[in-house]
Amino acid sequence: MADASYPDDLLYHHEHDWARIDGDVATCGITWFAQEALGEIVFYEPPQVGTTIVQDQPYAEVESVKAVSDVIAPLSGEIIESNTALADSPEAINDDPYGAGWLIKVRLSDQSERDSLLDAAAYSATLE
Repeated sequence: MADASYPDDLLYHHEHDWARIDGDVATCGITWFAQEALGEIVFYEPPQVGTTIVQDQPYAEVESVKAVSDVIAPLSGEIIESNTALADSPEAINDDPYGAGWLIKVRLSDQSERDSLLDAAAYSATLE
């Protein structure tokens, strides 16, 4: 499993999801805290490309040895890419939550939603 980290180049949702925004596209996943709390992730079914997601609403589930948990959308938009490699290797979410363990890429429908997300310091403070 990866070491605890909350990269400064990401924005964070209070439900333990992250977004790396590049123009009008956000790459999203779950935070180190979320994967640590879940334990060993054993199943993830990537959502379909073309699906519209809504901020604060679930768009997928991850299954660990402990539980099945919803993945909450940090931002709204249309899924333009899903990390289909995770269907065969869900442990990448534990091993590299901000790299190989990314979940989806979304074309953002409302850029102003990013203002509701937390920077790394603010997100880390919510965990204390």
